[in-house]
Amino acid sequence: MPLLLGEVDILEDDLVKAVPGVLDILLRDRTTGRNILWGTEDYAALGHHAQDEIRLEAITGANGRVIRPRTAKAAHVQRRRSVERAEVFTPAWVVNAQNDLIDAAWFGHPSPFTVPTAGGRAWEPTERAIPFPEGCAWRDYVRLPRLEITCGEAPYLTTRYDATDGRPIPVPERVGILDRKLRVVSENTIRDKDWMRWAKHALRATYGYDWQGDNLLLARENLLAAVIEARRARFPKAAELSRRECRELATIISWNLWQMDGLRFVPPGYPADDDLLDNPKPAHCRILDWSDPRRPKPVFVRTLFRKG
Repeated sequence: MPLLLGEVDILEDDLVKAVPGVLDILLRDRTTGRNILWGTEDYAALGHHAQDEIRLEAITGANGRVIRPRTAKAAHVQRRRSVERAEVFTPAWVVNAQNDLIDAAWFGHPSPFTVPTAGGRAWEPTERAIPFPEGCAWRDYVRLPRLEITCGEAPYLTTRYDATDGRPIPVPERVGILDRKLRVVSENTIRDKDWMRWAKHALRATYGYDWQGDNLLLARENLLAAVIEARRARFPKAAELSRRECRELATIISWNLWQMDGLRFVPPGYPADDDLLDNPKPAHCRILDWSDPRRPKPVFVRTLFRKG
């Protein structure tokens, strides 16, 4: 069966059947060595509390539709999460406008990715290949590290759908940070092998964190889907990615999108003792330094934020 079917709501059962082991990777918390936590009491009626780990059996089989995108959640649940966790999802046109501002600063002129329409409330992708400033190469753009804080379902990283109404967005019209990197990769590579190599570079440079585990899992699934769908659009006749390649992508994502209390740099509910910074089994969140992809090394998020 196809690895992903392109729907907005990626069914966990489909992932399990198509690529055994990949969902286990997407559930992994790389700091604690366990699974990510639910991080919310929204699922207490099902027996899942905020500090419980999200187990595979809790979201597959008979429980296969427990975790749903925000637009598929009941209205009262959406309102409660907005009040309790300040969870507010951004329309895709706002995401595009803000990502355009980021790119305009880097390129030194208005963003070359989109043309605003409908008074800025919509956009069209530019038709020509992205031109790069003198002294800058497309590879530099792909490797630019970008972070979405409190990322939710990661709408700023990939606009697979509009997070406010659930409208699917075709690959050529996507405007997330990772989407833009993948567009550049598609425009500058010819062979599938080269495309995959640079898509992995793009993924390694794309970061995000969130408190709530259901959001984080959705974000991780969305990034995996974004890469697979972008490759399909670029190479429609190519064979599906192998299980090994999908698991490699999922591993990168599980390091780069992590669960964290953004005020204390620890997983939700963990103590934040400064002495833990040098503990061999720290509570402070860690991610990988991908400077050398062949030998990535764990680093403390807190240390990186202080440097930044």
